[in-house]
Amino acid sequence: MMAAVLVVGLNLLPSDHALHVGDATVSLLGKYCCYMLLALAVDLIWGYLGILSLGHGAFFALGGYAMGLYLNAQGANVDGWQAWLGHFPLAMLAVVLAPGLLALVFGWLAFRSRVTGVYFSIITQAMTFALMLAFNRNEMGVGGSTGLTRFRELLGMPLNSHAMTVALFVASLMAVLLAFVVCRMITTSRLGRVCIATRDAEARTRFLGYRVEHVKLAVFVVSAVMAGIAGALYVPQVGIINPGSFAPLFSIEVVVWVALGGRATLFGALIGALVVNWLKTVLTTEMPDAWLFILGGLFVVVTMALPQGIAGLAASLRRNRGGSAHE
Repeated sequence: MMAAVLVVGLNLLPSDHALHVGDATVSLLGKYCCYMLLALAVDLIWGYLGILSLGHGAFFALGGYAMGLYLNAQGANVDGWQAWLGHFPLAMLAVVLAPGLLALVFGWLAFRSRVTGVYFSIITQAMTFALMLAFNRNEMGVGGSTGLTRFRELLGMPLNSHAMTVALFVASLMAVLLAFVVCRMITTSRLGRVCIATRDAEARTRFLGYRVEHVKLAVFVVSAVMAGIAGALYVPQVGIINPGSFAPLFSIEVVVWVALGGRATLFGALIGALVVNWLKTVLTTEMPDAWLFILGGLFVVVTMALPQGIAGLAASLRRNRGGSAHE
């Protein structure tokens, strides 16, 4: 909340002021917030359930397409099912239902069949790749390989206006805070303890009488809906959504964010998403061809030297400092 007040306050300063934050920076921060929300969704299932999804970009993209279809219908003549999404309440329902229903069906089939580990990761990657191929087809009616773009307004306000830029940033940050609270409630509850038990000893948890597949499915659907909301907030801030959002590489990047920040910490996922995407913004300007190598190097370094990520390193330093103080 304080961050939102600070950014908005600095944005209101005169443009020639040394501390002024421009609309472009506010929009970039809003995009980072969407990535942080997506990282939080992945950390919820990977960190606390041990489910490594390499297809969460699919849920992100579905939420983005639902919002994109709503924006595309504003001031344009569309018919059929797309006309229904021109109504904001129905579009927001689609933002939640599209990723949620996909996660429900996919998760039910996978968890019921007890697909775990690397096999689950592979089929999630296959799912997002299949969706990327499907959305590339013009027959889908969502722009084909070009996707959806040239959005003009949201709720009657121009997307390129100062007020809308600030409003989208604030909405994205509030979504991150709300999702963090929800994840915190889940992970500190009895459900969270069952999740951790499932992660560490699934067979024993199942033997104790817990319906592990139901626990996995419930949390997986919540995670997918969070990813869809992140995609819906992302699209009006960048002005485009295309099948590239389904690319498996994007989902793998999200896993790197969480690994760098620290699994099973929630706060670490936010840090990882912010740090990696800030580095990407800076380095792709200076060394665009080297970014993927740098990203891969970051993942290797974190895996070898910082298995608990940035959050784990910070916690270790605090413990060492506390131990030194008691001595």
